[in-house]
Amino acid sequence: MLRFLSRRVLGAIVILVLISLVTYLLFFVLPSDPALLACGKNCSNKDLVAAIHHRMGLDQPIYQQYWNYMSGIFAGRHMPDGQNCPAPCFGFSFANDQPIWPTIADRYPTTLSLAIGGSAAFLIIGVGLGMLSAWQQGKTFDRVASSISLVGNSVQIYFIGPLAIALFADNLGWLNHGHDPTWSSDPTGSFSGLVLPCLVMSVIFWSNYSRQTRSLMVEQLGEDHIRTARAKGMGSKYVFYRYALRGAAASIITIFGIDLGSVFGGAIITEATFGLHGLGTLAVNAVYTADLPLEMAVMLFSASAIVIFNIVVDSAYALIDPRIRLA
Repeated sequence: MLRFLSRRVLGAIVILVLISLVTYLLFFVLPSDPALLACGKNCSNKDLVAAIHHRMGLDQPIYQQYWNYMSGIFAGRHMPDGQNCPAPCFGFSFANDQPIWPTIADRYPTTLSLAIGGSAAFLIIGVGLGMLSAWQQGKTFDRVASSISLVGNSVQIYFIGPLAIALFADNLGWLNHGHDPTWSSDPTGSFSGLVLPCLVMSVIFWSNYSRQTRSLMVEQLGEDHIRTARAKGMGSKYVFYRYALRGAAASIITIFGIDLGSVFGGAIITEATFGLHGLGTLAVNAVYTADLPLEMAVMLFSASAIVIFNIVVDSAYALIDPRIRLA
């Protein structure tokens, strides 16, 4: 298991380095002149532009610029004008000339809470509904659940979000409209404020997982080892949970690892729908203001989170299926 995790971690480091290199080239090499963006649209002072070039290190070779940026993330950065950026330093925002990391640290809990809460919701609902459909295969419940899953997979967050707010928050008053979490000072209020956004974000995902789980469970129930277990006199429920579910779990975890990026994408749309202030709205604002350092920081931070979550998923996959560790 240790060798398996070591290979995954080393592979993740290589992936993150490649992502950071490509991202840096896209944001700081391909644009015509990042210094002009930092200076502003009406900047015509060549001396000021040259000073910004020197401050941002754009007058150095590209490999040196990239090294300074990456080393600054882990060791901090000292600017020529005397301004310091402690680690982790993702640079300074073009909008307010302040270090970017405090802004990301303030916004990321909202996105992370949405991603974790939404993932828990669609895994519990989707897998549970798929298991019940497989158990009731061909019966009325199976047909109704399949129809609901098909409808849920066809709608979008920005469509069902306002409807859910109007129904469950405004009319029935069962749930809150949704607000940014403050887990340290108000964990109960933070949880209640994220229930509706997480449920709305999970609809598309649990609809897909319901169909996937049902298909995998039906396939497992037709395998030879399932028939052998039943022939030995094992109970239907024991065979269903002990053998069929375990056989389907590995594929479900694999699908979840692939969908992690979509989970973060769904969190971004959910933030806009419910007026939450996470990395999604931060990235959109950075695009509007052409804030290249902030855009790159959000991209690198999100990519790192997805890679780390994939390592966790791979580890769970290896625990369920020992053949993965021996491959």
